[in-house]
Amino acid sequence: MIEQEDDNIDEDEGRTTKGIDRRAAPTRAFVVVPDLRSRPNREVGDSALLARDLEARVEEARGLAEAIALDVRGTFAVGVNQPKPATLFGSGKVEEIGDKAKVEEVELIIVDHALTPIQQRNLEKAWNAKVIDRTGLILEIFGERARTREGRLQVELAHLNYQKSRLVRSWTHLERQRGGFGFLGGPGETQIEADRRLLQEKIARLEADLEQVKRTRELHRRQRKKAPHPVVALVGYTNAGKSTLFNRLTKADVFAQNLLFATLDPTLRRIKLPHGTEVIMSDTVGFISNLPTHLVAAFRATLEEVIEASIILHVRDISHKDTDAQAYDVADVLKQLDVDPQDRKRVIEVWNKIDIVDAVRHDQLLEQAGSPGTSGQERHVVSALTGEGLDGLLDAIETRLLGDRPVHRLLLEPTDGAGLAWLYGHGEVLERFDGDDGLRLAVRVADKYVSAFLERFGQQLVEPE
Repeated sequence: MIEQEDDNIDEDEGRTTKGIDRRAAPTRAFVVVPDLRSRPNREVGDSALLARDLEARVEEARGLAEAIALDVRGTFAVGVNQPKPATLFGSGKVEEIGDKAKVEEVELIIVDHALTPIQQRNLEKAWNAKVIDRTGLILEIFGERARTREGRLQVELAHLNYQKSRLVRSWTHLERQRGGFGFLGGPGETQIEADRRLLQEKIARLEADLEQVKRTRELHRRQRKKAPHPVVALVGYTNAGKSTLFNRLTKADVFAQNLLFATLDPTLRRIKLPHGTEVIMSDTVGFISNLPTHLVAAFRATLEEVIEASIILHVRDISHKDTDAQAYDVADVLKQLDVDPQDRKRVIEVWNKIDIVDAVRHDQLLEQAGSPGTSGQERHVVSALTGEGLDGLLDAIETRLLGDRPVHRLLLEPTDGAGLAWLYGHGEVLERFDGDDGLRLAVRVADKYVSAFLERFGQQLVEPE
């Protein structure tokens, strides 16, 4: 179990009970983005369409650093023609970055790439500053964002698995600068990690705790299935606008901000679709490129909601220059969860942030979304901020859910206004013909209303002509 930190501040000394000054200036940091020009990103294929824009990579790396309120003194894209086993970068670049870090008095350097333990230690020695790679930074962000006990358990488990092969010394030179749950400070949190046996024991305890969480979630899912309410899960690249869309559809107040990984812990809300079908909407953690497999595994309990969902809304920031590469990354994580990202019955693509593209691009996207595309995926152009396109999206969700349900045909008395209102409020009226003998209707109703429907209209059902 993760110990909860006491954030009570001593008014006389301005320190927490752990002795860490939270009023100090944020940690000064550099962000270094390796550009492996001679080693193209094979994970996203050979298509130029999916090649990542270097400027966008630098912007994302800086956004990750700013997500934990670091004082970013500079960002650098560094060409790497041949990765060095000892330092990743060539000696000239290592020296150049070290000189700049010394001038800026930088305490932390973030390398937006996976580093081996040897590379990390060598760079720390060369730069005389703490060095973390992309995975370490993501773990730090997760550590700050987690609010529930489950989320904090998942973060700590992922962190300990990450540290198993590293076991680096404490970051004691940062302890005056940062506090909190994260991994950028505090001399006590890494002491236990120096002993592999104790570390493994702690991992085992966390896995046992998370197994209990998984059983509890499974119990809750069984309870919901008895209702029954289908689950509609939102997935997407971090900062694609999932939480803003979730808030718009559910009228909730989930933390939504232009910030990477603004949402970590899952949120569930029940909503009613246009024709009365009730569903449970689930907001999930955002995905990101190069998300480590062990991190996906640690959050599998949270992502079970995606695995079990009846409908998956893949929310894309369609205004982003790397939107296609981001979509590939989301698809890759879904595959790790044994979910087919091109499942036409379950997955709907939601092209979000249409409000911030120009008029020409806006019209092009509407036309593209209306065409079947290479995968035949259903696509909807929306703005979670303004509400544009959301009515059509909700109709599409309900059509998917009701599509396999039987169509009932009935003859309704022309004076039965209350019955007609009930049908429109609790079902989907597919056809309506006002004849001399009454109203001929073809309707579908949600499973939860079938009994009430048959009780009220059973005598008025007719065979199709």
